[in-house]
Amino acid sequence: MAIGDICNREVIIAYKQESLSDAIKLMRKYHVGDLVIVEDKRQGRSPVGILTDRDILISVIGENLDPDDIVIEDVMSCELLTAHTEDTLTDALASMRKKGVRRLPVVDDAYNLVGILTTDDIIGVFAEEIGNLAQLIHNEQENEASRTVYTEALAD
Repeated sequence: MAIGDICNREVIIAYKQESLSDAIKLMRKYHVGDLVIVEDKRQGRSPVGILTDRDILISVIGENLDPDDIVIEDVMSCELLTAHTEDTLTDALASMRKKGVRRLPVVDDAYNLVGILTTDDIIGVFAEEIGNLAQLIHNEQENEASRTVYTEALAD
């Protein structure tokens, strides 16, 4: 399964020069735990970092700093792990596990941001697949019960 097929295409973005206070308001408005930080390029927007609620908590609140005095660039994570739209779910999950991240911006061939893959998205995919498997087992059991009843009726 390709990441481009399952990633969330509605990504909340911000720019590294914006104030941290504005970023916090944006996260609250959209009920998200992260913002993908982008730069505008001629061909689109490229991800350059990510700001998470954890970054804010540890680097700002934990240090008793005023968010009004800080810009996103001062707090965001710059070592950004991304995935390509054609990457498999297995590969993306392995990369996320290796780097210890729960969110993965998804890019196209030109390194333009097209979506984000989160652990919640992955859990949703797995839950759907487990549901499909459970339905398959249920259907098989019903078919077996029907065959048993039919066989017993023929024997009578």
